[in-house]
Amino acid sequence: MEMIKNKKITSRDVDFAKWYTDIVRNANLASYSSTKGCIVFEPYSYAIWENMQKTLDGMFKKTGHCNVYMPMFIPESLLKKEGEHVEGFAPEVAWVTHGGSNQLEERLCVRPTSETLFCEYYANKITSYRDLPKLCNQWCSVVRWEKETRPFLRTREFLWQEGHTAHATQEEAEKETYKMLNVYKKFFEEYLAIPVVVGKKTEKEKFAGAEYTLTVEALMYNGVSLQSATSHYFGQKFSKPFNVSFMNKENKLEYAYQTSWGCTSRMIGALIMVHSDDNGLVLPPKIAPNQVVIVPIKNDENVLKVCKNIKTELSRKKIRCFIDDSDKTAGFKFAEHEMHGVPVRIEVGPRDLQNGVVTIARRDTLEKTQIKISESANYVKHLLTEIQKDMFNKAKKHNDERTYVCNTLDEVRNVLATKPGFIKAMWCGDKECELKMKEINGLKSRCIPFEEEHLYDHCVVCGKPAKHMVYWGVQY
Repeated sequence: MEMIKNKKITSRDVDFAKWYTDIVRNANLASYSSTKGCIVFEPYSYAIWENMQKTLDGMFKKTGHCNVYMPMFIPESLLKKEGEHVEGFAPEVAWVTHGGSNQLEERLCVRPTSETLFCEYYANKITSYRDLPKLCNQWCSVVRWEKETRPFLRTREFLWQEGHTAHATQEEAEKETYKMLNVYKKFFEEYLAIPVVVGKKTEKEKFAGAEYTLTVEALMYNGVSLQSATSHYFGQKFSKPFNVSFMNKENKLEYAYQTSWGCTSRMIGALIMVHSDDNGLVLPPKIAPNQVVIVPIKNDENVLKVCKNIKTELSRKKIRCFIDDSDKTAGFKFAEHEMHGVPVRIEVGPRDLQNGVVTIARRDTLEKTQIKISESANYVKHLLTEIQKDMFNKAKKHNDERTYVCNTLDEVRNVLATKPGFIKAMWCGDKECELKMKEINGLKSRCIPFEEEHLYDHCVVCGKPAKHMVYWGVQY
């Protein structure tokens, strides 16, 4: 069905960056604050975040994790205990130097991440193998002093969760690392309806201080990739400098094996850039704050009674819904709820009631159909499932169409100049070749997939024998 363009929104095919900003502003997702690089999460975006948080939190708890909360300040001496870690974060760290008018004896870092705090905590709590594993997560905000910012995608303060675990064996810790990556993959694909690529980061792109990093990579509508979640295996690289040790079953002192994993509020940005259109947000039903809006075409007694009855039936089926009986025109309401991406709209008018029907519109396609009032609740329940599935399939089709195999640098340049997306290419494993790829529009390795394809024998850059098939992409 042809969509009627919302005049408030720049076409995404004309200016994707402006389109994104228009969506954020017109869908009431964020406002700019007087603190440069920081945003106000407006009620609607925070409601989306709450649904994400609630869902993920439940998934974490099913896998045995519990929530804790660490301080937001980290003493400089504590941050410096793991050299590779502090070096990786140093350019983005914000420092507190004064308390009131008094200069602090030691600078305090405003947490960019909490590995050091968890290590200090675990060092004090773990003495025996009987104390393990420690499976903790925290929901909080972190600060990273980004030079260039964009709402949700890259801000100086952002919301996230960070899981930190300690284990008695390497095998157990590595199993945790992969398990949590699969939790994220399931969340993105089954709840956000966003298809993803998962795999291992190259040595150059791994988390500072990790033995290795696993990643979830998503492709946006414009062909730019987004690192969406990561899971890190630390081994003993943190436990040794922080003395996270325990007496094992043989009564010998051993250092714990640790992991860390997280995702952030940039998932809201991913939702916008994967699913939305020129009329505003398009939200998958499982994560939408409201799954159904019921719009009375006329606020008379009979119409409102039917609206309330439908709402009652939908609520019984645990469908998040509300009635918009505000004093606005029906056309204004339709446009407003399309802007906010409410998955299903039910229109109830006097003429419809005469025929015993209501009109049901789905946000993802803007298709409308008329259904008997008595059948509307069951129809909507099945429709929400269908929309969730269709949104994933549409995004998957787009990803497939924007994933290219390139075996020369000229082919890589041509893809990025015409219709960018994921590039699959063979790599020799040399860091210099990885840096050479970056010279092409800032192209970076996204991941080495777990199931590698052997596309051809040579490295796309140097022509030497290839070791890995790599997904490459321009990133946010």
